[in-house]
Amino acid sequence: MKRLKGLRGKKHSFHYEIVEDREETQGAFYCSRVIGSPLDWNFTTTKQDSLNGRSIAYPRGFGLGGSSAINAMAYTRNSFQDYDRYAQISGDLGWRWDALQPYIRKNEHFVAPADHHNTTGQFNASVHGFDGVTSVSLPGYPRLADGRVIKATTELPVEFPFNLDYNSGHQLGIGWASMTIGHGTRSSSETSYLGPTIIDRPNLHILIRAHVTRILPFSKANLTFGAVEFTQDAGVTKHILTPPSLKEIILSAGVIGTPHILLHSGIGDSSELADLGIPSTLNLSDVGKDLSDHVRWDVPFTINDTKAVENVYFRNATFQRDSLVEWKSNRTGFLTTGLINQLGFLRVPNNAGVWTEEPCAGNETAHYELAFVNGVTSDPPPETGNFFVIVPSVLCPRSRGSVRINSTNPLDPPLINPNYFSHPQDLAILHYAIESIKRFVNSRVWEGYILEIGDIKDRASSAYHPVGTASMSPFGADWGVVNPDLTLKGAEGVRVVDASVFPFVPSGHVQAPVYIFAERAADMIKASSAYLGGR
Repeated sequence: MKRLKGLRGKKHSFHYEIVEDREETQGAFYCSRVIGSPLDWNFTTTKQDSLNGRSIAYPRGFGLGGSSAINAMAYTRNSFQDYDRYAQISGDLGWRWDALQPYIRKNEHFVAPADHHNTTGQFNASVHGFDGVTSVSLPGYPRLADGRVIKATTELPVEFPFNLDYNSGHQLGIGWASMTIGHGTRSSSETSYLGPTIIDRPNLHILIRAHVTRILPFSKANLTFGAVEFTQDAGVTKHILTPPSLKEIILSAGVIGTPHILLHSGIGDSSELADLGIPSTLNLSDVGKDLSDHVRWDVPFTINDTKAVENVYFRNATFQRDSLVEWKSNRTGFLTTGLINQLGFLRVPNNAGVWTEEPCAGNETAHYELAFVNGVTSDPPPETGNFFVIVPSVLCPRSRGSVRINSTNPLDPPLINPNYFSHPQDLAILHYAIESIKRFVNSRVWEGYILEIGDIKDRASSAYHPVGTASMSPFGADWGVVNPDLTLKGAEGVRVVDASVFPFVPSGHVQAPVYIFAERAADMIKASSAYLGGR
C-alpha cells in the first residue's frame, strides 16, 4: 500500500499504518536506468496481437513512493476538461478543475531549476503553487536542441504553437517541461509526504518490505473491512494487521496492485473468482476492468551533433564519473534533470479524416503528446551515431484492457492486458502524430542538424500511464468500483486512492492528477464519519 498523499496538517491521535515494499532511489537522470532494476516490480504484459505478438515491460515502482520514485518525473496537470469530465461522470462537482485549484496549490512547491537560469518566458508563475510539498521545476540543464524546438514553434505556429505554460489547464501547444525535481534531485511522494516533519510522528508506523496479500472483513453482516493480511518473507509466513482503533483501510497500491489485492480478497466478478476457486466476498464485476493506457512510438533521428550530452554520457566513463561527482557535491550538472526539456500537446484537425467521434474530454484537450528527447531512449545506446528522438503518445485512447489474476496465490504476478489498438482510432491518431513529427522537423531550424529518420518499425510501447482498474462512478451506480468519495462500493471501511479510480486516462502524464486527487481525498477522509468518530 502506497502512502496516501495529503493526510498532513494538524497532528491527530489517530495512528496510520503504511505497509510498503522499500528500496532507495537515486538522482533525477537515473530515471532512464531503473526499468528492470530492483526498484521495479518488473511486470510484463500478456502478448499483444497489435504489437506483433510482443509482451512488453510494464514497470511499476517497487518501494516507498511507488511509481513516483521511478517515473520520468513529468509534471503535467493536463486539460481542465479532463477534470470537468470526471465531475460529470461521478456526479461530484468537487472533481471539477476550478474546484480542485486549492489542492493543486497545496501539493505543488515550484522551485528554481538546478542551474538557476533565467526562466523568463518559460512558465507562468500565476498558475503555480509555491508553498506545497512536492518540488516542481523547469529543466536544470540545457540541451543543444532546446532552442531549435522552441524556434520551430515560431516557424510553424499554426500546427505547433508555443504554450507558455501547459499547466494552466489550457494545454495545447509546445512548451518547457515541468518536472518533479527540486534542487537537482527527484521529488517523489516519499520525499514529499514522508519528510522529517512527518516521518517522526509517533502515530505513524511504516512496515517496509511488506507485501500485502489481502484485505479482510471483520463483519460480513454489513461487510465492514478491518484487517490487512501481509507477508515479509515471500509468503512463508502471513501476518494479519488489525489495529484496535482502525478507522479505514486506504488502498493505494496502484493501477496494478489495487485490483490484484481486491481480487485476491474476493472482491471482483464473482463468476471469474469462482473459476479460480476464490470465494466471493463482494461482487463488483468492474474490478480490474477498463484498463486504459497511453501507447507511445519512438521516432528516432540521426543528427549532426557530436556533443549531444546523452549520446556522450553513455559512451564516456570519465564523463559519467565526473557528472556523478558534481551531482553528489553540488546537486548541479547533467544528472540534475530528466530526459525531456520540452513537451507538446496537440490535436488532430477535425477535417483530417482521422477520427469520427471525439475521444477526448473536449475540443481543448490534446489528442496526442510529443516528447522531445535528446539522445536515445535505450540504455546502452547504439555504439555509433548521434541521436534525437521525438516520442508521440496517444492521449485519449478508446482501447480498453484489463488486470486479472490466474491463481489463488497473491504472490503470483497478475495478467496485464492493455489491449493496445483494439480500437482502430487509436492507431489512426498515432499515425497522424508520426506524420506531424515529420512536418515539424522539416522546418528551417532543423536544416543541417537532422540527417535522417531512423527505423520506426515495431517501436510501439507503453507510456506507463495506466488508469481505470477501480473506476469511480456515481453513488448508486451499478458499474464502477468506488463512489465519488473513493469509498469501495457495497462495503464499509475501504477507500481507494490511486490512479486506478480515474474513469478515463488524463490527457497527459498521470503523476500530477494523482497528487491532486489524493489531496482532496485527504480532506474527504478527515471529514468522514469514520474519522470523526463513527467507527
